[in-house]
Amino acid sequence: MRQTGQPLAGLAESWTPEGSLADMDRAGIRTAMLSITQPGIFFPGRDLEMGRRVARESNEYGARLVADHNGRFGLFASLPLTDIDGSLRAIEHAFDDVKADGICLMTSYGDTWLGDASFTPVMEELDRRKAVIYTHPTSANCCTKLQPGIPPTMIEFGTDTTRAIASVLFSGTAARFPNIRWIFSHAGGTMPYLIERFTRQASVDPRSALLMPKGVEAHIADFYYDTAQSSNAATMTALSKVVPASQIVLGSDFPYRSALATVQGLRSSGAFTSEELQRIERGTAALLFPAIPRSG
Repeated sequence: MRQTGQPLAGLAESWTPEGSLADMDRAGIRTAMLSITQPGIFFPGRDLEMGRRVARESNEYGARLVADHNGRFGLFASLPLTDIDGSLRAIEHAFDDVKADGICLMTSYGDTWLGDASFTPVMEELDRRKAVIYTHPTSANCCTKLQPGIPPTMIEFGTDTTRAIASVLFSGTAARFPNIRWIFSHAGGTMPYLIERFTRQASVDPRSALLMPKGVEAHIADFYYDTAQSSNAATMTALSKVVPASQIVLGSDFPYRSALATVQGLRSSGAFTSEELQRIERGTAALLFPAIPRSG
């Protein structure tokens, strides 16, 4: 499993199905999951119909790629999440019409993270459908231009992923909607390094027993995490101490990095046994997405 970007900005503008397939072949990857990159379907202050139209066009484009390349692509459909009614319609269209394999959300929208109460109707529907939600990092309004010469991709993407995980946990969203399978990019951002602060906060927050009844560490270990931009010894070792290998899936971040570099980094990290590597590279994704053809 991995993510690709449809043309939005920067390197993503160079993305083509042919380029993606060639990159997959060089790394021995059979199937890749299509998803859009940041800023996702988010047009603050504009007509709601614009977000609804872009989401529909994006999802139908992805569905065509899936149909045209049997077994090579799966689809994470996009939602105009801050538009609740539009998102509910997009969920119906994504799963019932274009047969998406899951949903792609950004880690935040403006200054609102995924555990926000305003998103409850959407989470209820995704829980009902037992959806896989893949999250792609972005930069919150607070933190896009903090330091000259330091792009948000360098620090803020990992940090915003961590904020999203905290939001889903400490809002009680993870516990309230247990049928949602969450995938967080980039090894969970900085979460593995901040795990002690997560557990400490849970221990002093009197709401924790209600919001995270299994305990914060158990809920964290229920989430899935990909290897995009993190397939190195330091990050993979840290992640493997927090969650089992069964919760890690392959992510390349193409076209921002090649799939081959990701696979090579993962295998040389020394963090996993050969059996665990097979789970990360294929086994867990096959369980998450059983409808995707495995041959042909």
